[in-house]
Amino acid sequence: MTRVGGTVAIASDSLVTFGETRLPVGYEANDKLFALDGSLIGAVGSVAHLPVLRQALAALAPEERQLQTRDGLFDTFLRLHPKLKDRFFLNTKEHDSDPYESSQFSILVANPRGIFGVESYREVFEFERFWAIGSGRRFALGAMHAVYAKAKTAREVAEAGVLAGCEFDTSSGGPVRLHTFRLKTTPHKE
Repeated sequence: MTRVGGTVAIASDSLVTFGETRLPVGYEANDKLFALDGSLIGAVGSVAHLPVLRQALAALAPEERQLQTRDGLFDTFLRLHPKLKDRFFLNTKEHDSDPYESSQFSILVANPRGIFGVESYREVFEFERFWAIGSGRRFALGAMHAVYAKAKTAREVAEAGVLAGCEFDTSSGGPVRLHTFRLKTTPHKE
């Protein structure tokens, strides 16, 4: 996911894996991004995360889903956490030394207000340039860093990241799914 000038882009690969088993396009109708309230949301990790997040977020009242700012996302995922445990049987335990219960996912959110990440303890980040999640993230971050300064569009940067992941990461594969947004205003700083 990246931001260049007045646009934001979010992209994903299309490969699903189960351990060493790969389900490329044509075997499973996989889309790692879903739309909600003018945002596109992508998740990595367990294949169960996407349908759970889609249903759990949609079940929140519209006024409880605030996806446009860091604080709004934090409040949304704070409200969501008990529902993930009660309705979807989320196992919140990662390590004995965990400071908080884990929501067990990493997600990215792109919308006309910016690009955001939410991590397992409900930490929320607002990215000014680019970021990547998933098994190919190291390759994606390197490729996006290499092209960012000379790229004319956010689309170019996001595509370079996903293509690098697909090229070098064994758990990533095409085709690339890519979407762009025009930023509405300067992102909210908190």
